[in-house]
Amino acid sequence: MATIVDKIKAIEDEMARTQKNKATSAHLGMLKAKLAKYKRELITPKGGGGEKGEGFDVAKTGDARIGFVGFPSVGKSTLLSNLAGVYSEVAAYEFTTLTTVPGVIRYKGAKIQLLDLPGIIEGAKDGKGRGRQVIAVARTCKLIFIVLDVLKPLGDKKIIEHELEGFGIRLNKSPPNITFRKKEKSTDCDSALIPLL
Repeated sequence: MATIVDKIKAIEDEMARTQKNKATSAHLGMLKAKLAKYKRELITPKGGGGEKGEGFDVAKTGDARIGFVGFPSVGKSTLLSNLAGVYSEVAAYEFTTLTTVPGVIRYKGAKIQLLDLPGIIEGAKDGKGRGRQVIAVARTCKLIFIVLDVLKPLGDKKIIEHELEGFGIRLNKSPPNITFRKKEKSTDCDSALIPLL
């Protein structure tokens, strides 16, 4: 079964292949609607009834956003508390932080928002442990700060990078080069002077 990210990629590919004209406008409209639906599901998956939980995203403030991403109980909350002076619950059990906890620091006149995100687990990109919502908030950050446990191997870092890349976040990679060229209009007026046979 294809994941939502795969479905989004397939729709985007089909939209790129489809010519844009009057005959295909309805088809493109349907594709855009499906794309919007899948992107919504990526952030808030379909669920059975029940009560709505607290949201993960918080209002952007300041000049930049830094998100602390890592497995549960690696010290994200402690780091936020020490840097920003904001109380974020710390305990000896996993999944202490259940929602995003924001904090703000000032550095050389810039206001930087720090986000203590709930811990992610392996399979987060597929929705395990509400990972999609957590990674969706991380996607809004200018910088992602991966917090690791010093007693665990660096394999944890590779797992987290894999989860983020599976959600479309390119770590330590330059953005693709995109260039625009203005298309020259043809100023051929001779076509009106050619006699028809």
